[in-house]
Amino acid sequence: MKKIFIKICKLLGFEILDQNKFSSPTLEKELNDELSILNEKSIILPLGEVKITKKVNSVLIILRMNTDIEIWDQNRKRLFEFPKIEYSKRSVNSLINSINFLKKKYPKINVRTIIIDDNSNSENLSQIKKIINDNDIEIINLDYSKYENKIKKQKNKETFANLASLLQSFEIGKEKGEDLIYFVEDDYLHFEQMLGEMVASYERIASQVEKDIFMCPSDYPYLYMDNKKTNVLIGNGCHWRTVDRTLCTFMTTKRLIDKYWKNFYNNCTDRHDPFEKYLNEIYLEEICISPIKSLSLHLTNINSSYGLSPLINYKKIWDENKTT
Repeated sequence: MKKIFIKICKLLGFEILDQNKFSSPTLEKELNDELSILNEKSIILPLGEVKITKKVNSVLIILRMNTDIEIWDQNRKRLFEFPKIEYSKRSVNSLINSINFLKKKYPKINVRTIIIDDNSNSENLSQIKKIINDNDIEIINLDYSKYENKIKKQKNKETFANLASLLQSFEIGKEKGEDLIYFVEDDYLHFEQMLGEMVASYERIASQVEKDIFMCPSDYPYLYMDNKKTNVLIGNGCHWRTVDRTLCTFMTTKRLIDKYWKNFYNNCTDRHDPFEKYLNEIYLEEICISPIKSLSLHLTNINSSYGLSPLINYKKIWDENKTT
């Protein structure tokens, strides 16, 4: 009778949790295992089940890369004080590791990766291509001339290039994105589970709030420097909090890019204060969240309020992503 009851529950879409044996006979898993099923249901003990209505089918990753500029708009050194190419290499390596983790965990999700390279010299570009190896990643060279009539004249070439690469990344997201789009810069180190956690947490949280959302992968120190109220949410494997500011590394949907295209575009036409002025305006209307604790580490100067996430072993993740 027990086996028949379990089969009936499966057919009806119900799950049985046996707290005595600490297992789920319908899912055929231990309760310590991940119980959620992508595109179907998110199960977090003891909160129960969330039916997934915001299903993820694809992720477009757009990485902006500059292998020469140490820290744009600042006369400072980054943590560990290596040449910029070393941060780009380790960033790309960590991103590839996270992509492969995502593909293995959720093989049905289509992943596409595009790198917008800001005119790296041949030696640096060769090192990046060596890391990419046989991974399916497209590299596009940034063409400044395409944006001379779209972006106001800037004080220096580096600022113009930063705005141009950002606008190109947004244009590619709008044109080629289908579902989730992840805009990312080349001075972030990513934990292996980053993309998998963001995708699964997007499904759970967006389904709960019944709307598309923005997601930031980093737990920035500025979030702890004021007394702003926030809402804490449960994701797939970590807590998330609502935020009202991001940098230019974030994940969102094609629908929200289309809805707020004017903001995306205007953010790139000039140097604003803050730089993300028009992006931050979106968060007055839409939900944006960041993880606790961080899924990606922004490798800036140690004193930057938009840099190193707290309670992270910086040296460990740095060393783990060293390339040959």
